[in-house]
Amino acid sequence: MSTGPDAHGFLRNQRVVIFGAGYVGGAVARACLAAGARVDALTRNPAKAAALEEHGIHTVIGDMAERDWHEALRVGDYDCVLNCVSSGGGGLAGYQRSYYAGMESLRAWAGADGEARAHLIYTGSTSVYAAAAGERVGEQSSLEEEAPLPRVLLATEQLVSTWPAAWTVLRLAGIYGPGRHHLVSQMRETGEVAGRPEVRLNLVHRDDIVRAILATWGHAEAAAGRIFNVADDGAAPKGEVVAWLAERLALPTPAFTGLPAGGRRRNTPDRVIANDAFKAATGWTPRYPTFREGYAAILGA
Repeated sequence: MSTGPDAHGFLRNQRVVIFGAGYVGGAVARACLAAGARVDALTRNPAKAAALEEHGIHTVIGDMAERDWHEALRVGDYDCVLNCVSSGGGGLAGYQRSYYAGMESLRAWAGADGEARAHLIYTGSTSVYAAAAGERVGEQSSLEEEAPLPRVLLATEQLVSTWPAAWTVLRLAGIYGPGRHHLVSQMRETGEVAGRPEVRLNLVHRDDIVRAILATWGHAEAAAGRIFNVADDGAAPKGEVVAWLAERLALPTPAFTGLPAGGRRRNTPDRVIANDAFKAATGWTPRYPTFREGYAAILGA
């Protein structure tokens, strides 16, 4: 995939609307604007709305799970739609509202106008997979259909598949990047890290997610109606990641708690998320293929 100044020239004069313009969605909004698109966004956070407006992104403040924003944005006006919401906390109820109820509202918005032509991308999660014993996990691997959170995410994917125009689901691995590096924070603040050292981490840098979303719209015919994993190339044992970070940060190698990180229901499952299908369909390759390149950029090395 080209990374030159015209790599995303297809976005010039396109109309893009982003739902959930936070950590990933906000970066996508800025990238689309830089590529010449006209960008609108919906966010429930007034501070984020103000920051987006400063960049020239028309922003509506609202909760996607509600429907009072429907009149402010017309589905027929857009070429590209991104549903990039997060749970916003609140456990299972937060997921149910942000993901499933939010997608219900988005689907109703599309159906009410009757003019939907936009390619919808929904960013889900690789947490929907059942594998936890070191397996390599592709899009056809067994799903975790019993646990409550994966059930919400899978139900949301089912709603996405009813979108009246082109749609694509991107199941994201663990997100990290500038300003979002929980592992580094744990090491600096507590001297210990959650989980177990032998379990492999599947990560993807925020900037590579942005490039993946743009690559999906740029290869719409190949991506339409499909579900893809988006992860880097370098699933590595957490102990290896932590040892590398400790050396770079000049910190003692921390102890592992053996317990899930705060706020999580279970330890990270051990598996390797495969990204082959997405690469083949879009030509995307991660700019940060392993944790080493990604964390080096974060740490300024």
